[in-house]
Amino acid sequence: MRRANRSSLLTDLFHGGLQSRQQLAGTTALSQASVSNLIGEMLEEGLVEEAGLVGSDGGRPRVLLQVRRGFRYVVGADVAETRVLIELYDLSMARLAQAEFEHDDDPAQVAELLLAGLAAVTAEAGVDPGRVLGYGVGVPGVVDQDGVVDSQSTGWDAVPLGAMLRAGTEVPIFVENGAKTFGQAEMWFGAGRGARHAVIIMIGTGVGAAVVMDGRGYRGANSNAGEWGHTTLIYDGELCRCGARGCLEAYIGAGGIGRRLAAATGRPYSPALLTEMLAATPPAAREVFTETAGYLGAGIADLINLFSPERIVIGGIAGSVLGERFLPEIRAAAARHALRRPYSQTSIELCTLGADAVAMGAATLPIAQLLADGGLPEQEETMVALPPRNRRPQHSRR
Repeated sequence: MRRANRSSLLTDLFHGGLQSRQQLAGTTALSQASVSNLIGEMLEEGLVEEAGLVGSDGGRPRVLLQVRRGFRYVVGADVAETRVLIELYDLSMARLAQAEFEHDDDPAQVAELLLAGLAAVTAEAGVDPGRVLGYGVGVPGVVDQDGVVDSQSTGWDAVPLGAMLRAGTEVPIFVENGAKTFGQAEMWFGAGRGARHAVIIMIGTGVGAAVVMDGRGYRGANSNAGEWGHTTLIYDGELCRCGARGCLEAYIGAGGIGRRLAAATGRPYSPALLTEMLAATPPAAREVFTETAGYLGAGIADLINLFSPERIVIGGIAGSVLGERFLPEIRAAAARHALRRPYSQTSIELCTLGADAVAMGAATLPIAQLLADGGLPEQEETMVALPPRNRRPQHSRR
């Protein structure tokens, strides 16, 4: 119970910002005495700090509290198709250091670069690695709870990335699908903030989704949920990178858009063609983009019909670029393909975070663990004796 109460207070402080003890008692439904005792513990531990005063209707000023930004640090990484981005943050999510490397998709090389990036950002920020709360890594593909990665599109077959990283550092490692870390960043700090039921979609070379139900990320029975890009849009259609035909990714992923643009405009295919054609938008290119907006809208309609979210957020490099120019067309296509009532109750928005959202979301994985544990070490027993089958560490909320 003590752990749960600390978790409630710490979560409120992290997400709600500056608050007094009186405010925390109201938002957590804990007694004033419990709040004072638990906050006193966290002040002594250095997890929480006092951060000023606020007036209180003629009475004594109230002390404002916040999570102490320098209590620990977190590192997040985005393993993209050709590069690795590593960033270090304090607990206010201020970015303190960054490193970036190119890679050739070899798992051993990627693991080596991730460890080199961890060393680089801690050295740049002058942070002792022992003060790093955890290292979150967002990767393409399906990730199980042990950090084993399967990605048919990139050729990773049961790669034990989590174990590879743990062999090279004592910093706790968290490995997760990149679309899910992107979704967590948008839910905590971006366009998804405040929603209880949402789908955050990420469209780049690959296409994925983070599904949030009643405030919790949905992972499925084996952590495989969210592979929206590999749902079938057209039976026996274009060949997808995963080996199947007709996947949504083959039509709205950056590669699929670029190849159709090259065929329509006579320009040679290159990764930069999508951005170039959006800037110029000749008639042939506009036709391709309008068609792509239709495909995307149809895919979004499937999400609306399946999950009935209150909000859908479009992000990722290709998603943001396309959405900025063609959001009305995307919404119109979704309206045509979705059931009327669920569509009328869903908003379709663009992401608000930058290109480092996957790394930022990955860095929140150890923070989610900290909040769930109330800042207590995992091995510490709770105040109430629990049956042995229930006495286990809480997993981070992803």
